[in-house]
Amino acid sequence: MKLIRLSEDYPLTDFDCGDTDLNNFLVEDAKGFLKKRIAKSFILEDEGNIAAYFCLLNDKISKQELTNSQWKKIKDRFPNGKKFSSYPAVKIGRFAVSSNHRGQKIGTYLMNLIKDMLDNDGNYSSFRFLTVDAYHSAMEFYEKNGFVRLTQKDENEHTRLMFFDMMELD
Repeated sequence: MKLIRLSEDYPLTDFDCGDTDLNNFLVEDAKGFLKKRIAKSFILEDEGNIAAYFCLLNDKISKQELTNSQWKKIKDRFPNGKKFSSYPAVKIGRFAVSSNHRGQKIGTYLMNLIKDMLDNDGNYSSFRFLTVDAYHSAMEFYEKNGFVRLTQKDENEHTRLMFFDMMELD
């Protein structure tokens, strides 16, 4: 398997992860997001087939989104005098493994690859957190990969905001 950064001329093939929204993003939106500088997508190929993909974009964790007690847990991670009203993050905008590749631990492999890639590649700007708007059905996966729920405000929403502190890699 090899990881490829999506380019405008990459020949997208069929992809089915069992979720129409995630399937459609790859085929209909990923190249447009790249062209408009909104997000970069990466494809994991397995013998010419798309085994999985994810996209990354800039984000932040902001005081405005949280209760005071939730914000305190975030800002306490920083030394005194270095406290701001928001902290930089990279968001995993989409993350999907094809139905044909489920059960092979590709999701965890990719999550570790993302963390390593972002932690070790100086081409990215500095950031502290990795965030994701997780579907309820995927929350257990993200929790197993070190993500925690950021807020209770979105408890009844379609997705839940979760984060991973990149300092946990040190």
